[in-house]
Amino acid sequence: MPHATCTSDDHFILTISCPATSGIVAAITTFLTTHECYISELAQYDDEDKGQFFFRARFRFNEGVEGDIAQMRQAFEDVAAPFEMQWQIHGGQDKMPVLIMVSKFDHCLDDLLYHYRKGELDMRITAVVSNPLDLRPMVEREGIRFVYLPITKDTKARQEAALMDIVDETGTQLVVLARYMQILSDELCQKLAGRAINIHHSFLPGFKGAKPYHQAHARGVKLIGATAHYVTADLDEGPIIDQAVQRVEHNFAPEDLVAAGRNTETQALTNAVRYHIEHRVFLANDRTVIFK
Repeated sequence: MPHATCTSDDHFILTISCPATSGIVAAITTFLTTHECYISELAQYDDEDKGQFFFRARFRFNEGVEGDIAQMRQAFEDVAAPFEMQWQIHGGQDKMPVLIMVSKFDHCLDDLLYHYRKGELDMRITAVVSNPLDLRPMVEREGIRFVYLPITKDTKARQEAALMDIVDETGTQLVVLARYMQILSDELCQKLAGRAINIHHSFLPGFKGAKPYHQAHARGVKLIGATAHYVTADLDEGPIIDQAVQRVEHNFAPEDLVAAGRNTETQALTNAVRYHIEHRVFLANDRTVIFK
């Protein structure tokens, strides 16, 4: 079966991580030039402490060229092997399938849906999964599939299995916990490693347990924030993707802190989702490398 051809209207994203050494960039750019490609965006980072190299390029075929991206992927193996590259060529027109998980708070979901409607997030929402029914009208108003998976101590394992069935059935590549107020099991965290993003508040000092904004008010905090990170079995301690902060004053009531917190949470989560679906995030053990 012949391969489909691509034109200059199609763009692609090449992502690479490998041990750091000389000649990597020259090998990549020579390969793309040889295949008559134009590089419209390029970023690289050499982590000298870890000896790791990270690279991202956005490219398209030159005007008038009908390229064969499948053949290019096959040919790139010869470039990648000597450098021990972990690499992918992503189709720039492919919308990433994303599943969103929510509970009762609607601000993060609302912000994601807004940017989604505006075409500012290059994704396809496969479903919204929730443990209560509160946000069902908001989701179905957008014509998006809503899945109700109530969680109790007795049903947790069964409902997490049902969630993974939905992820597999829809080909979901990213799960977004948009203020989903349930702790995922260690087993589910492992299954979703590197493809699940969570958001939580950030204070200094940190406040655990119920009503963190009220605790912050009682301690007179002057700065609040939010952290978006990959989900791991260590609660709220996964690799950080984005953070947002906001200065607050002594006259902020607890309700004012909650309102300010919503702003930082939506900003950090939406940014993190955007970076991930645009293939700008590289996992480097417990850290991330992000080409913005």
